[in-house]
Amino acid sequence: MDIRAVAFDVNGTLVRILTEDGMDQIFRSAAHFLTYQGIDLRRHQVRELYFRIMGEQQRTSSEEHPEFDAVGIWRSIIDGHMTDFTRTLPVEKLEQMPLFLAEMSRGISRRRLSLYPHVREVLDVLRERYPLALVTDAQSAYTPGELHKVGLLDYFDPIVVSGDHGYRKPDQRLFQLALDGMSVAAENALYVGNDMHRDIFGAREVGMTTVRFESDQGTNVHLDCVPDYTITDFRDLLKILDLP
Repeated sequence: MDIRAVAFDVNGTLVRILTEDGMDQIFRSAAHFLTYQGIDLRRHQVRELYFRIMGEQQRTSSEEHPEFDAVGIWRSIIDGHMTDFTRTLPVEKLEQMPLFLAEMSRGISRRRLSLYPHVREVLDVLRERYPLALVTDAQSAYTPGELHKVGLLDYFDPIVVSGDHGYRKPDQRLFQLALDGMSVAAENALYVGNDMHRDIFGAREVGMTTVRFESDQGTNVHLDCVPDYTITDFRDLLKILDLP
């Protein structure tokens, strides 16, 4: 192999995360917050609106693998239920409210957020030798904060987030954005992920060498897709790359 750059998935690969996206507390808190912005909705109404708008975003997308926009969902809820009181709020506050609600909702939903064993020590070795990138199915409302929380934000450039583009992995364009950002050809890049469909199949289709990290998350089988390598311990990645 002539590997000159390495890219990673995030959740289920580097980061062990658990969220409960439909929990009642999210929508209760959002409804109470909106009350102070002049918008009177019950928690069940907020929940119904949120998931209906998410479904509409994905259903009306022209993409094969559509991604939702969490900030856009909250913006639609606010715009659709403004009162005269809401319209008197400072413009800056109105502009920030959708992002605040997206961040707050994610924070409430989160039950676990930590690194898998040996991730940081392996990344410390790799970043001395390779450019590193991320390709993640996520939202920019949460990804930077979560990466900062686990101490990984400064390891990667670029960080490609599906929510910024309207489509999810295995869309090849996301992997290509990472390759372009690292100025490397696909045949000279390694991709590490946990999901056989979104990660391994997607990276393989664009021409990258693939490593599957077997974690407690993700799809285990997709068609006849087979990774080039499989690891259960992150330190084995250094062996694949013939690094000490």
